[in-house]
Amino acid sequence: MKLLLDTHILLWAAGEPERLSKRAHTLLSSPENTLFFSAASFWEIVIKLGLGRRDFRVDPYRLRKELVAHGYVELPVMAEHVLGLQSLPPIHKGPFDRILLAQARSEGLLLVTADAAVAEYGEPTIFVR
Repeated sequence: MKLLLDTHILLWAAGEPERLSKRAHTLLSSPENTLFFSAASFWEIVIKLGLGRRDFRVDPYRLRKELVAHGYVELPVMAEHVLGLQSLPPIHKGPFDRILLAQARSEGLLLVTADAAVAEYGEPTIFVR
């Protein structure tokens, strides 16, 4: 499977793996799965670091370098992804989660999330809480 990790799953996988559920560990460790991260997640991380959020204490440069070194695939934000926001129902208002959903739909990826509100969208999400 091709899996796009939401920002929290990405941060937990990289720095706090004990916070991942057993299902998340299984998905992320399977060699059959290709793991993607979005540039939008780094946008979110940088903004929330600037706001002093304690749950976003990470060096984004180091994180990106480590992800790429471990075989994660970087997904840029494209105009096609942004346009896909028009077709998303207003279940979740978080702009970063919404762009990740639009990217997953556009690219044929499954979005791995621990956010119940995001999981309400159904396909293309995998709820791992």
